[in-house]
Amino acid sequence: MFVFMCAGCGAELTTPLSQVSLPVHTRQQYGNGTQLPVLMESGTFAVDPDPWGGPWRTGDEIDPGEAEARGIYAPVHALTDSTTGASVIAPGDIRGTRLIPEKRGDACGLDGADGPNLACEACDLPVATRIDDCSLWQAVRLSSDTVHRVPAGSAHTTPLSWAELAAKGEKAPPFEAIATWGGRLGSNHYWSWSPRWEAAAGHALAHLLVASQGQPVKVPGGLASDVFQRTLDALLPPGPAKRRAVLAGPGQPSPDAGVDILLVPVHPRTGQAWAPAGRIAAAAAAAAAAASAYLVPLPLEVCLWLVSPQPYLPLPASGRIPQDVLRDDPLPPLPHYLFRADRGTFQHTLVRLPAVRHPWLRTILETLQQGTSAHLF
Repeated sequence: MFVFMCAGCGAELTTPLSQVSLPVHTRQQYGNGTQLPVLMESGTFAVDPDPWGGPWRTGDEIDPGEAEARGIYAPVHALTDSTTGASVIAPGDIRGTRLIPEKRGDACGLDGADGPNLACEACDLPVATRIDDCSLWQAVRLSSDTVHRVPAGSAHTTPLSWAELAAKGEKAPPFEAIATWGGRLGSNHYWSWSPRWEAAAGHALAHLLVASQGQPVKVPGGLASDVFQRTLDALLPPGPAKRRAVLAGPGQPSPDAGVDILLVPVHPRTGQAWAPAGRIAAAAAAAAAAASAYLVPLPLEVCLWLVSPQPYLPLPASGRIPQDVLRDDPLPPLPHYLFRADRGTFQHTLVRLPAVRHPWLRTILETLQQGTSAHLF
């Protein structure tokens, strides 16, 4: 557990927090005028290795060598020069700060585009950035150069094992109701594919393209096919699949020796991808033998649903209906459009994978940046 303190005066700025991995949907911008929930679970924080907010430089002002030194291997439209290593927390966990009036933001709320907008109440040092604008996940980003974290107590909790995580079975459904900001007609809701799933798919698709080596890929049928196959077929050469991807993880049968790609869960606390027994760690996957399967990371709650979808079960009736009678409610409605992975998350991930320097992958990226594949994302 840690408490974050102001670097200027030492005032405590948060409740005690435990570290977890950064959600893949951290940078997602979803829809227009939608209300996204809080990004981080209360009582947790995650460290973001990438900067957020201004000042910005356009892609033409960035030397390729400088970009690669910052872990970016393909041209980008713009790059921020703000500090890295911010700690991201839930807004309800911040303490002892005030809003900087001249950085109130535009439109529906705070977007953090102008840098820190929260100051320490005790010394007025800008310490954090509150984000709650429409279409953005709500969060507070504690600046790494003005906020320090210190241990809070001596208690140490061991991360849950993969078996324990699988037994908990916490899954994220692929559909959910999306809330919109109130307008002339008031607030509204619509049924949609889950933003979490769209961001997770964008992150995984970047890895799937790298794992494909430019060859057709076949993913498992069912929901996994709905999420990945249409986009893979459009971006990769036509023809029979030459590389095969399967779902793998704790409690699942060992993958066949001939499998090329494994869709695996990521530990929600450590951020490490699950790997088959005897396999090298995910961080060293690049050094594996050519015959080893490529590990494509997915959030645990998404991977668990793909492996074992939650069936629709009738619920026991209540009220005047006899208790042994099951309700006959209609199935939840399906979205009226095909699944689309999140474009921003896909591009953010792909340009940070060294393999994007291959000409065939660079061509795919340039095509997407020109907006000619809007039907896929």
